[in-house]
Amino acid sequence: MKQFFVADFYCHQLGLVIEIDGGIHETQKDYDKLRTEIINRLSINVFRFSNREVLNDIDVVVGKLKKIIDKLTLTLS
Repeated sequence: MKQFFVADFYCHQLGLVIEIDGGIHETQKDYDKLRTEIINRLSINVFRFSNREVLNDIDVVVGKLKKIIDKLTLTLS
């Protein structure tokens, strides 16, 4: 059985998925964990940020994303 997921943001070149989690994710933690495990098996890294983080601390989120991208870029070299 094939699994299909829609990611909030996906970068094929880096094998990177970024998820921005709203309130619904509080009630589906087990599903999100399983989904992340399945995506990781495809050699894709999943990183999650909450809506609150994005709305209230965007500079922190951007800083974390830069570090993630730098690390993944080095791995590809």
